[in-house]
Amino acid sequence: MLDHDDLKWIASTSTDLNSLLQQISRYADLARRHKEQPDYLDLLAERVELATKASQELFDRVTSKILAKTVAQSSEMAENTPPAFSVVPPPTAPAVPHEQKPQSNGSKRLSEAKAPTRSSAPDLSTELEVKNPRGNREYILLVEDETQVAEVAAEMLAEEGYKVIVAHDGFEALKIYRNVGKQIGLVILDYFLPVMDGDAVFEELRALNSHVNVVLSSGFAEQQKISAMLAQGLRGFIPKPYSSEKLLGQVRSTLDAARQRLA
Repeated sequence: MLDHDDLKWIASTSTDLNSLLQQISRYADLARRHKEQPDYLDLLAERVELATKASQELFDRVTSKILAKTVAQSSEMAENTPPAFSVVPPPTAPAVPHEQKPQSNGSKRLSEAKAPTRSSAPDLSTELEVKNPRGNREYILLVEDETQVAEVAAEMLAEEGYKVIVAHDGFEALKIYRNVGKQIGLVILDYFLPVMDGDAVFEELRALNSHVNVVLSSGFAEQQKISAMLAQGLRGFIPKPYSSEKLLGQVRSTLDAARQRLA
């Protein structure tokens, strides 16, 4: 009824669903404690929607297999049961000349409508404020609430050829990543942010893309939390204050390592 691939998929989806339920519980608690922050309600609503889809997919996958098995058994029983009477086929209708078949042109139009069309990647410079939009290197999402620090880091990256998008808090970063995350090569994430700290933003980014490339940046952060984030897939750490050598070196090595993983 359920093969190995089915069981593997169900186990993976169940794990994801359990994670979503934990996030729902956390955001519900945060929304109660921070009633002045409606963004938590938005995150809560998104997680409820994702959990609903995941549970529906689980239900559909299991029931489809059960129904397929039931239909197969019914067909087998019908084939093995002798008919109680013979069926006389209806008289054959006269053939319609080929040139008079009405569906030929319709079929042609349908096949033309289904032909895939190629679309180019969106130009982020038309959707967001991008520093160095004509740069010859990857898009970097820089999440930093200190304006001066963000400007210095963005300038360093832009001079090296990177295209830089700046977000000043975690909610803004998540909104940007939800919209254009596929185009972003790396997220540089400050640990201490207003309302939503870097570890919470990192968890949300991973929920959007489990393979997201994130480098943490901070002047001070608990080593235990950094170790936990590294175990969850954090790609590296850049200490503050920024130096051009450390920043650019970590960015380049992280992006090169990501490219090798995909090769």
